[in-house]
Amino acid sequence: MAGTIVILGVFVADTAYRAQRQPRMGETILGNSFALGPGGKGSNQAVAAARAGGTVHFITRLGVDPFADMARDTWARAGVVPQVTVDPDSYTGAAYIFVEEATGNNAIIIAPGAAGRISVADVDAQAERIAGASVFVTQLEQPMEAAHRALTIARAAGVRTILNPAPAAPISDAMLALCDIATPNESEAEGITGIAVTDLASAKRAAAALCARGVGCAIVTLGENGALYHDATQTVHIPAFNAGPVVETTGAGDAFNGGLATALAEGMDPIAAVRFGCATASISVTRPGTAPSMPSRAEIDALLRRG
Repeated sequence: MAGTIVILGVFVADTAYRAQRQPRMGETILGNSFALGPGGKGSNQAVAAARAGGTVHFITRLGVDPFADMARDTWARAGVVPQVTVDPDSYTGAAYIFVEEATGNNAIIIAPGAAGRISVADVDAQAERIAGASVFVTQLEQPMEAAHRALTIARAAGVRTILNPAPAAPISDAMLALCDIATPNESEAEGITGIAVTDLASAKRAAAALCARGVGCAIVTLGENGALYHDATQTVHIPAFNAGPVVETTGAGDAFNGGLATALAEGMDPIAAVRFGCATASISVTRPGTAPSMPSRAEIDALLRRG
């Protein structure tokens, strides 16, 4: 039987604009399209993990507004069990997402709203649930103190801990030492370690630097080049899969982390779990949006069989 996955993080409503380029300061340009949908790294990862077959509880804060209704509808459709503190004095978060039409690459501004108030007390209220999980996942969109406290609870209970250090921010060695796994992308790895990731060799150096600071293993996600896994005994490059033309990369990292968590909760070995995460991400980039792009377990299994 697969274990439970508990994820602490943020829900935001994604407002996605597609255009040939971003406007310069003071400039107005015409876009090619607009879409409103569910997002936030923690929420996206919860949806990805649940769609991939995981049993997922998601800890967050919401306001009382239409975006909160969108969050609950999204989780219900994916099978995520929400553990929500309602904050009537704030708003449910939102994100501005610019998508470059020609490449699918993105730039993002996040206003987390109520989720920016996730507190140590909120985490302590969920301590029993966190301690009873098989895998615990968090990121850095909610306050650092809350993430640190949740990792502390999980580690004390012997729960496997995953930190997706996004967006990049200064992280103490004490917090990194609570992480069995850290999953930065290239820019986040550079932001934490100071090592620019431009190829597999530099990705290995950045991963080793994270391990030297206390992380059990580091997985540097490399976009179209897959991911690099590094721990004290091995370094393995796992290529991405060819699942079709790239439409949008916005949710790829969240798809990877959700797939990884599900695979680990099911007892897969780390390399197989990274491969599962890469397959999840490779499918997600062939579709627009973030949470709506997350693939089903059947789709992931089919891609893994095809190789």
